[in-house]
Amino acid sequence: MLTDAVEFRGKPHAGCILYTCEHASRRVPRPFSLSAGDRALLKTHWGSDIGAAWLTGELARLGGDPAVLGRASRLVIDINRDPTEPSSILADTHDGPVSFNRNVTAADRRDRTARFFAPFHDAVREQLHAATPRLLFSVHSFTPVWRGVPRAVEAGVLFDRHDAAALALVNALCVEGLRTEPNEPYSGKAGLIYSAALHGRAAGVPYLELEVRQDLIATRPLAVAMAGRIRRALVAAGW
Repeated sequence: MLTDAVEFRGKPHAGCILYTCEHASRRVPRPFSLSAGDRALLKTHWGSDIGAAWLTGELARLGGDPAVLGRASRLVIDINRDPTEPSSILADTHDGPVSFNRNVTAADRRDRTARFFAPFHDAVREQLHAATPRLLFSVHSFTPVWRGVPRAVEAGVLFDRHDAAALALVNALCVEGLRTEPNEPYSGKAGLIYSAALHGRAAGVPYLELEVRQDLIATRPLAVAMAGRIRRALVAAGW
């Protein structure tokens, strides 16, 4: 099912894993108009987490689990950040400016929050209340090179609590042949798992965030194959 802000996969049921994918889409809906530079940015990691939507969908399918995916580009508003943070709407990236984010007013920010941020997070709350899952699992991807520096890590498990569960999944992903590290390439302990932490804490549900290097899931076949490995790792880790 689709709305302007959210895509739903599957239905919640007792003991499920609830998957979320905050940066699933590079879609920029009306009334925003795009420059050539915007269109170029949207094809990169600035537009969406490359491969993450395919990965999330296949993970949900394999386990018969529900998923909630965002339908607006992170350049419209980043729903994995507090909307009051200036960085939730970027006027400029390391790779160029975002034309439709020039001169964003407080009213513009409120409008985007109401149109895209709030419906996504309302949807996650509704799914959590419909049937308490055993795990809330947020799926993301990261670039293989950042500011000219190659990243050797292939996957990361981000957490601020649930350390034992996170480390068990790290170990299980390593068994699957993925070079995996805890809290890499970003750290949940530094507050960089906004959505998962917001909802997991409120619902009293264990929560983790997964990061997978984008070159490993950049096509649908690659993402489907990776989902099988991650699903086996989740089962091995007790999920």
